[in-house]
This record gives sequence, structure tokens and C-alpha cells, in this order.
Amino acid sequence: MTETYRVVLTKEAPRISIPRQRGEMLINLSWKTSQRAPIDLDLCCLWELADGSRGCVQALGGKFTVPRSGADPVIALDRDDRRGGDTGENIRVDLGQADRVRRILVFAHIYDGVPNWAAADAVATVYPVSGPPIEVLLDEANPHARVCAIFMLHNADGELRIRREVRYFARGHRAMDAAYGWGLGWGPGRKS
Repeated sequence: MTETYRVVLTKEAPRISIPRQRGEMLINLSWKTSQRAPIDLDLCCLWELADGSRGCVQALGGKFTVPRSGADPVIALDRDDRRGGDTGENIRVDLGQADRVRRILVFAHIYDGVPNWAAADAVATVYPVSGPPIEVLLDEANPHARVCAIFMLHNADGELRIRREVRYFARGHRAMDAAYGWGLGWGPGRKS
């Protein structure tokens, strides 16, 4: 059995650029859970389009696509997986519409369960249209944080630039928003 080549972004090598491509780029979050300490992670993203519009894609509040109706979505969350495992959750980015995107901050949120990032053993993987998968391990931990900014994707100079973040926020969405200057309004939310 041969191991598939992959790129792992680390503190020492936190950046990679990929040429713009046509097709769909997949972003996956997988994690482990146990019967003793179940954990429900949510894959989410803050987005900013070239026209200046901003928002959040997440299961919380049922915000699964950008735009929310009408045209083919630029960004879409496929489902809410409450159990973890190998398949996890996926965000799809339509690279045919990449010119509409300025930046995307991909993050994970602990919706349910004790904040135990180390036990979750979470991995975010970017699958470009062509080229090796790009992994970001959530390999640091903050036992008080429910939100982790995983990586930032910028659209610039004909490429998509990906920068590892892995920053944990004990004060949740608001603190992460402030750290990255998104300027969204936040309130309590629930899943249906």
C-alpha cells in the first residue's frame, strides 16, 4: 500500500499557494469522538466577497450557502455531522467563481461537548481540483476555547493563498471576528 502525497501546513511552514483552477475545491473537517466524551464539531467559514459583502457559513442558524438563494453558490456547507468520524463535514468552493472571493477564514466550532480539542484529533484538509491534498492539524489545545480559526484563504495575483492559523478563541465567534476584522454582528443561535 502506498501513502498518498500530501502537504501539511505547520508553524514552521504555514503557507502555500495554488494556481487558480476551474472546478470545485473541497474543504473537509474530520475528527474523532467517543461514547465517553462525545464532541460535535462544526466546520464553518467567515467569507468576504470582492464587492465587500461579508458573512458566515455554518450549520448554526442554517447558513449553508453563499449566496443563500438564486445563483449557484460560491461557497456551500454540505451537511451537519454531529458524530465525527472519517467523513466529517465539507465546505465546497466553486473555483469558477473565485474572482468573486476576496478571503475566506475557515474555522471549527465546538457546538456540543466539553472543549477538548486534543481528544477530538481534528484535521482540516483542502482538496484542490488538481495537486496534493493540503492538511492543517488542530494539534494545539486550549481547554477553554470553543472556536478555532484553522486557515485563511486569500485570492490574489491569479492564485489562491492558504495560510495556517490554528488560533483558539475562548470568547468564541465575537473574539475571532474582532481578531480578523470581519465586523459582523453576533447573537445566540441554535441548530434546528
